[in-house]
Amino acid sequence: MDDQTPKPAGRISLDDLRAAVKQGTISTVMVAVPDMTGRLMGKRLAGHAFLERLDEGPRVSEACSYVLATNVNMDPLTGFALTSWDDGFQDMGFDADPQTLRVLPYLSRTALVHCDAVHRDGAPVEVAPRHLLRTWLGRLADLGYEVRVGLESEFVLCRGMEPVVPHNLDYALGHPPLLADFFSDLEHVLHGTGIPVEAVKTEGAAGQAEVTFPYGPAMEACDNYTVYKHAVRHLAAQQGLTATFMAAPFTGVGSGLHVHLSLWENDAPAFVTTPRQLPTDAMRHSIAGLLSALPHMAPLYAPHVNSYKRYATAHSFAPQYMNWGNDNRGCAVRVTGQADNTHLEIRLPGADANPYLALAASIAAIAHGLTGKLDPPPPCPGDAYTTKHGLPVPRDLSDGLAHFRDSTLANRLFGSDVVRHYARAAEAERDEHRRQVTDIERERGFDRA
Repeated sequence: MDDQTPKPAGRISLDDLRAAVKQGTISTVMVAVPDMTGRLMGKRLAGHAFLERLDEGPRVSEACSYVLATNVNMDPLTGFALTSWDDGFQDMGFDADPQTLRVLPYLSRTALVHCDAVHRDGAPVEVAPRHLLRTWLGRLADLGYEVRVGLESEFVLCRGMEPVVPHNLDYALGHPPLLADFFSDLEHVLHGTGIPVEAVKTEGAAGQAEVTFPYGPAMEACDNYTVYKHAVRHLAAQQGLTATFMAAPFTGVGSGLHVHLSLWENDAPAFVTTPRQLPTDAMRHSIAGLLSALPHMAPLYAPHVNSYKRYATAHSFAPQYMNWGNDNRGCAVRVTGQADNTHLEIRLPGADANPYLALAASIAAIAHGLTGKLDPPPPCPGDAYTTKHGLPVPRDLSDGLAHFRDSTLANRLFGSDVVRHYARAAEAERDEHRRQVTDIERERGFDRA
């Protein structure tokens, strides 16, 4: 390969990929399906092999179906209809979406393509996160709306099990060299993958960072987010660090995945507010739908036992009640922006949420509000933690699971097969924690019980 050969960067076309493989500037294509936690799972294919398979059709690879029916440790679990020992853990197909091709500059001569999970007959795997989001985007389109999304991600950067800095650097611009170098590398890499970044900042807990992405199409926002998390973890590991996306990585610390969302109708914003901040009908019904339906969908935006510890502390900037307010960061749904830029910030999902599932749940809830022409309660007038407007946020995974699994509304919106699948995942997570003895139990009871 000639060192002077131009190297592809960012989002690339299929023709660009063919040229790069021929020139040797790309030798590997990672084919990836987002799993239930939002991680990219799949295989590394030789570039020429990927292109040869794609010439025959979208099916470029396959994987054991348990990729979408397991826990964070990739244990082969029973109780899922998708796959189990009863069928020998059969394969599912990976159908490539060439529109998602991009170069990964932090991996040598490597490109990535997002894929859709399909059954042997080509039908989509109904429980696949990408398929669920696509389904609900289609239903909103049938109602005449386009969904635009900007994600706001928090994580904590650690050395070992300790934050890389010992104190709050919220909004600081004088970062220690380690953090400054990490942020610079991350910004450079994300630019090289074709992922636009709006802002990077240190947040309100030791070692905590926040990355904000600009508005764009919903599916693209989620695809970009999975690549972003992959890049963050890779860059951290290169520097001997760990980036944790736990919702509550330390006692009293919460990391969120805030979903900034607006609807557009006929290429115009549907959430425009007046000078008196009066919501449009579309925004009013959307808020009402979110507050009405999201209590029934907690495992889709708070999937782990740890997820609920983020809600446990008052005045933590994580919501404790299903309420809404104007520019109120204590609420589950915050109305923010002005005039044409008015949008909703859904503050329930934690950093551990799968963006496709959290967004699918939010869009399903909005559709519920729009079709039912629901009206929300009055906005929270002040301190969202003490006024206690609205239902309490589920207190733990068992509480969230019960509301989800037995919910007529969740089953109507998502179908019983999807609800059973994600309920089974939540059960497995809950049961694993129930049998584990924790450090805090030993600390409090080892020589005192």
